[in-house]
Amino acid sequence: MSHAISVFGLGYVGTVAAACLAHKGNRVIGVDVNAAKVEVIERGQSPILEPGLTELISEVRRSNRLRATVDAARAVSQTDISFICVGTPGLRDGKFDLSHVESVCSEIGQALRKKDSFHLIVLRSTVLPETTESVVIPRLQAASGRMAGSDFGVCVNPEFMREGTAVNDFLEPVITVIAAARPEHSSLLRELYAWAPGKVFETSIRSAEMLKHVCNAWHAAKVSFANEVGTLAKELGADAETVMQMFTADTRLNVSASYLKPGLSFGGSCLPKDLRAITSSARSRDLRLPLIESILRSNEAHLDRAVEMALNTGKRRVGVLGLSFKPATDDLRESPQVQLVKRLLAEGRDIRIWDENVLLGKLIGSNRQYIEEIIPHIGSLLLSSLEEVVRHAEVVILGSRNIDRDALGSLLRPEHYVIDLVNVERARRPDRLTAYEGICW
Repeated sequence: MSHAISVFGLGYVGTVAAACLAHKGNRVIGVDVNAAKVEVIERGQSPILEPGLTELISEVRRSNRLRATVDAARAVSQTDISFICVGTPGLRDGKFDLSHVESVCSEIGQALRKKDSFHLIVLRSTVLPETTESVVIPRLQAASGRMAGSDFGVCVNPEFMREGTAVNDFLEPVITVIAAARPEHSSLLRELYAWAPGKVFETSIRSAEMLKHVCNAWHAAKVSFANEVGTLAKELGADAETVMQMFTADTRLNVSASYLKPGLSFGGSCLPKDLRAITSSARSRDLRLPLIESILRSNEAHLDRAVEMALNTGKRRVGVLGLSFKPATDDLRESPQVQLVKRLLAEGRDIRIWDENVLLGKLIGSNRQYIEEIIPHIGSLLLSSLEEVVRHAEVVILGSRNIDRDALGSLLRPEHYVIDLVNVERARRPDRLTAYEGICW
């Protein structure tokens, strides 16, 4: 189905969006305060250098599916959907300069005063979470004298284009993200992107606003990680290119969704030990690897959050469900749950622990020795009965995903405060709880 669309901002993001949306059969009006950009598009050319874009603009201009103007009011009056694609440059203090977004919202809002039909505004510019709620919607309402939701709709639709491949990125997206306060407004964008391959996510406005920043932070982290690995490899006489070739060949753990789920700090016999070893090796050679060096500090800070959550409840009796560093094991070496228990004991909390894999009578070898010699005070708090631990507790801390939902749900009381440290799947979380909080969700 063809739509009438106005695209505000004919820079990199806006020009590509306008041309591609027109290419998909929509009637598009590009809007910009810069008359020179408007004239270039009207001549069927591109105001930016991007492979394939000039040919695309020439095609959609010949078919009259793309026009350009400096008249914002006219563009809004002749379209049903407006995309905001203006720049949000960074300021010296790290914040975004939202002046272009504010100006466009005022222009669109003023045009809506003279329009009787419903209009959808789609924010595609990169902004921080809360911007739509604190800047975009208030500006639109103030300028239009109308209410968001009923008189006009607002969606967030972040872009994921790379310079040099932007046209293909728009036309062949891996994901399409749509956010709106009302489902019926999301459905308009879903219809507009009916041609798009890849997965479509409908989410909250703040989640959509945050996603672009998460993506870019991850991309930056990957670049820095590879550079630090290369720096250390060169110093140690290893072949950095071969190391990274082998590293990226593992798509089960290394280059995958593995480990990318918010939860408790990492622990175990490998990760902490090996991180300390690699940073120690770098320091001995006077190499600074700030990213890799910061990983253990970040891990410790996350454990601090778990401790604070438990202390902030103000309750004394705590039940910890899960003690090993990962499910389905009895390995307690550098387990964050063990560190959590030690910290809470030091704060005077009365603790009981249940872990079906860490019952003292079952343990042999190094794990039994670890409890008896290193943490005997914690071993004495281990109980074999889940019911007894939950009955004792005012605060229940979930430190394992391998807990039967029905069994736990039958024991929990409405007054229990449940802290989830491992991000139990939603379908497996106990229901009918008054207080259920995740460590970072």
